[in-house]
This record gives sequence, C-alpha cells and structure tokens, in this order.
Amino acid sequence: MTDWKLFEDILSVDSTTGREAALSQLLWERLEAPRRERFPVGDGTENLLLSWGTPRLVFCTHMDTVPPYIPPRFTEDAVYGRGACDAKGQILAMYTACRRLEAEGLDGFALLLVSGEETGSWGAKAFTRVGRGAPFLLIGEPTEGKMVSAAKGTLSYDLEFIGEPFHSGYPQYGVSAVTLFNKFCRELEEVDFGSDPILGATTWNIGELRSDNPQNVLSARLSCRIYFRTTFVSEAAVKEWMASRADVRATLRGGDTPRHYVALEGFPSAPVAFGSDAPHLEPFPHKMICGPGSIKVAHRDDEFILKSEIQAAVEQYIKIFKSL
Repeated sequence: MTDWKLFEDILSVDSTTGREAALSQLLWERLEAPRRERFPVGDGTENLLLSWGTPRLVFCTHMDTVPPYIPPRFTEDAVYGRGACDAKGQILAMYTACRRLEAEGLDGFALLLVSGEETGSWGAKAFTRVGRGAPFLLIGEPTEGKMVSAAKGTLSYDLEFIGEPFHSGYPQYGVSAVTLFNKFCRELEEVDFGSDPILGATTWNIGELRSDNPQNVLSARLSCRIYFRTTFVSEAAVKEWMASRADVRATLRGGDTPRHYVALEGFPSAPVAFGSDAPHLEPFPHKMICGPGSIKVAHRDDEFILKSEIQAAVEQYIKIFKSL
C-alpha cells in the first residue's frame, strides 16, 4: 500500500535547498529500516541511509527542492506541490519499494537520501567522502519511468563585465557593462558547438543577473552566472570558447562531464539533458537513473505527479532490484 498521508507530510515540509534539516528529521522519525544512519553534510543539513542487509543496490534521491516552497494539493489522480515529482515522489516510491521487498523476505538493498542536490550536490559529495558504496546505484529523478542511457554534462561560470560609468545622456563617453553583456550573449548565440548524435545540442542559461546602476548612469559592473548543458562533442569547445573571451572575467565554478549510464535490457530508456547526484557518488561502479514524474513540470509552479506514476515506479524499482 502507498502511504499517501506520509507523502502529504513530506510535501508539507519546506525543504528548499538549505532547509532540508526539517525534512530529514521528519523522515528519521517516520521511516523504518533494520539499520538507520545519519551523516552530517557540514552545512547544517544531513544525509540519511536506511539499510536492509549489506546492499548490492542503493536507491538514492534528494530531499531538497528549488524555491519557492509550494504546499501540497491532492486531487483524485494527481498530487501538486513543490517537490511532487522532483524528487519527493521518488522518496515515497523508493521507500515503498524497500518495504515491499522487506515484506517478501528480501534484503541486500538500501535507501540513501541526500541534501543539496539542486545547488551543487553537496550531500552527494559529502557521502562520497564517507567512503560507503555498493555495486549498483539507482538515482531517482523524474524520467517518466525511463532508464537514462546518457546525460548531458554541466559547466558553470561566474561572469563579471566591467564598464566605464558615465551620464547616460552622453553614452559615447563611457562603456555600459550591460552593453558588453548583451554583446557577449549575441555572439554566444551564434557559436556552433556541434550536434551530438546522442545528446543533441549544447544549451545555456543565465542566472543571478545583477547590475545596480541608476537608470541615468551607464552600468559600471554587471555580474551573472552562466550554466552550460554540454555534450560528448562540446565540453572541450565550450571551455575553449570561454577561455578566449577578453571582454569578461570568467571564473569556472565547476561542473560534470557528460556520461553514459546503465540502462537494463527490457526497460524503456532515453538520454536526458539534466544533471543529478550520480556523477558525485563515486563509490558505485554501476549507476542507473530513473523515476516517476516528468522533468517538463519540475521547477514549475504547477509541478505535479500522477498517483499512478508513483505506483508504477514502485513496481519498476522492485523489478530492477530483482533483475540484478
């Protein structure tokens, strides 16, 4: 049986990144397993590990969500709210699968719940430092029930454009940092990083854009962050292009390389363009990614998951474990 009251309670906790402690405490109090462990991440949050024997397969997903917090709303067929599909629905489906396997008298699996996935996989990196692993890792993300065959990589840069402030009535005597930023974006839109036969085109997005100049003064400084989704053919080219820019101070923050993942025979599979904790959980030689819900509604104000998707994911997780 799927515990919809547990799901409502999980969704009722604001666990936007940095606030996961309240959710981990709730899960610590409510989830049952023969062995339970807590691991501090170092930023006030923690990871939880529930084990049934010595695991051959570790189910894993994240507790944090993107802001803003949106309370849950249940309908007959669906559940709405922040984290419904990314990734609190995975918590419910994976835990339910573990309890079902336990009821069948099986062991050799675990459930790892980590913090900080949405802003740098801090929980996953902290758990890697613990040094615990298993032969197989199954990451829960909204993949519409498909096993991920390959995933794009990421490259994140802090950008700073430096202008020469001047009265905006006489722009010819100064340089606007906003103008430099616009030029950078126009030129980037024209770059061909190549089309990957598996992962497609390279994409990018601008976030945390700031320029605090008054409207009547040319901008002296504009800062932002750029986030590339790279492919097997574009990762090196993106780094080279960014290194060639003399009009911006670009500081590489980090990223993940594009990767292939284990897609078991007999299960639907597809490549994806989003990142996950998988690259940062190193002590697992064989990694899989799949889960209920669609990435197309993740991070949206109308985020939702169908109840039938969660129930199907429970069966799929059980089937994956038994197939191994």
